[in-house]
Parts: sequence; structure tokens; C-alpha cells
Amino acid sequence: MTKVIPILGVILMALHVIWPLNLPGLRKRRDFWKIAVAMGIAIVFTALLRDHGSISR
Repeated sequence: MTKVIPILGVILMALHVIWPLNLPGLRKRRDFWKIAVAMGIAIVFTALLRDHGSISR
């Protein structure tokens, strides 16, 4: 899952620069950085969930 998220993010950013996605907050081509921030948060969240499950008590 952690490898799929960055690939999906790059594809979405490239697609948004070529053709804006017209989602709320993503109406202009220069808003592609918001996708990168969302993907970064998703990667951190996924890593935290994965590490949290491996803690031994």
C-alpha cells in the first residue's frame, strides 16, 4: 500500500497539471501541490497504522 500511494499521487498530479480535476480546492492547475500534501499525509497515516500493528507487548 505504501508503494501504491506515491505512484497514484504522481499520476494524479500529472493529470491535474494537464487537465484540472475540478474538485473542490483543485480548480486551477497551480493547485497540484495540494495533491502532494494529501499523498504525504496518506503515506504517514499508512506507515503509522502499519507500525502500530507490529508493536509487541
